[in-house]
Amino acid sequence: MGREMLQVTAAVIERDGLVLIARRRAGGRFGGVWEFPGGKVEPGEEPRDGLRREIREELDLAIDIGACLGEYPFASPSFSLVLIAFRAGIRGGVPVLHDHDEMAWVRPAELAGYTFAEPDLPLVERLRQEAAHG
Repeated sequence: MGREMLQVTAAVIERDGLVLIARRRAGGRFGGVWEFPGGKVEPGEEPRDGLRREIREELDLAIDIGACLGEYPFASPSFSLVLIAFRAGIRGGVPVLHDHDEMAWVRPAELAGYTFAEPDLPLVERLRQEAAHG
């Protein structure tokens, strides 16, 4: 049997036609590359609840979670996960970086200019396609 599939969430936090991306600190897994903020869902936790918790821990933000943008499986030799992405908006707070060294508000069409963590790439492509056809 295969190993258990990790569930990881990502928030596409939107404001004024821009989305929030954050760069992971160097040193850890995917260090130095960009991602949509979020993180691992704990056992027994609902993905939306996990995402709210992760965004509070990573960015000191309270968010409103909207529509699910899909589930994107990813497998490498060392681990497998499914990235569950949601649209979100900031309900309260100002972003404070705890797990990242930089953040940016970018237009979805400009996401191709950033180097993203591999699990985030299908989501990047979906947002670029939406922008192109929106």
